[in-house]
Amino acid sequence: MPLDHYVTLGRSGLRVSPFALGAMTFGEEPGAAGTSVEESEKILATYLDLGGNFIDTANFYTNGHSEKILGDWFAARPGRRGRVVLASKFFANLFPGDPNGGGAGRSSIIGQLDETLRRLRTDYLDLYWLHNWDRNTPIEETMRTLDDLVRAGKIRYIGFSNTPGWVTAQAQTMALLRGWTPLIALQVEYSLLARTVEGELAPLALDQGMALVPWSPLKNGFLSGKYRRGTQVADSARTAFVGGPGRHEYPVIDAVAEIAADLGATSAAVALAWLRTRPGTVVPILGARRVAHLHDNLTALDVTLTPDHLRALDEVSAPSLNYPAPMHGELRAMLQFAGTTVDGEPSTVYPPLLQSTVRY
Repeated sequence: MPLDHYVTLGRSGLRVSPFALGAMTFGEEPGAAGTSVEESEKILATYLDLGGNFIDTANFYTNGHSEKILGDWFAARPGRRGRVVLASKFFANLFPGDPNGGGAGRSSIIGQLDETLRRLRTDYLDLYWLHNWDRNTPIEETMRTLDDLVRAGKIRYIGFSNTPGWVTAQAQTMALLRGWTPLIALQVEYSLLARTVEGELAPLALDQGMALVPWSPLKNGFLSGKYRRGTQVADSARTAFVGGPGRHEYPVIDAVAEIAADLGATSAAVALAWLRTRPGTVVPILGARRVAHLHDNLTALDVTLTPDHLRALDEVSAPSLNYPAPMHGELRAMLQFAGTTVDGEPSTVYPPLLQSTVRY
């Protein structure tokens, strides 16, 4: 399956590649695991030449340098900008001392978008993400401002990232009831080593027809195949910032490596292929500091996991979800529907303990 076998991003008419290209690493900035302008441009050109069309960045990635690299590249190649889905994010304050330089208020959003469009050298964004929840701004102010920007032609679609499920549901309901622009996608941390999104946000996205766009799909590179028990990774720039995997993460890493060996694939390809089997539309973001990293990750498009593989990965990575998610599984179904058939599924009879305590 090549990159030009596009999928529809959520409940919209926007077609994107099955993997997005993340530009968080574009640009060299002190304290950031980035890459040079030259290598960034090679990564971008490789992705586009292979049929990719979905590029994701943010206003504060490498202190704005990521957006500028993208803007300069497209400005030097007239006609290429209109053929890509270009996404960026707002929230981070790049102007210390200015209380309205970041966040999700009306003035802040408009100001941040103007700066992003200037750096990207474009007059619109295809997708604009709220990067984080601004608990000091009413959500209706954020949603109304984004709708105004869509109507003005400065942005075309909107999405949320790193925002609680109840806030996201409130925003989506408000938009639908008031005729404002709805959310079409959620950018979330999601991988075999980070599945708590399945408690609230993933079910919400599936119900509302939103796509999931996972960031860190290899969990800081832990699922890349570099990390094995008893070994040290010396060439990973990310390790210097986040450390190595924890003891509880190695069973998942081992299971991925075993399946990769069985398929003749890389661990990264297996982990990425698993994500694409999740319910709904899931479009992982690939980050790369070298062209070789991008090529390695794209081999996931050729990996097909068997039911046994999926079962093994699901079991070894099963997350512990917060209340009330544990009450929505098999036990809850038995309490409500024991002895009946609901939606074509016969339910299990009460276990002895429940038979003795349930009275109504």
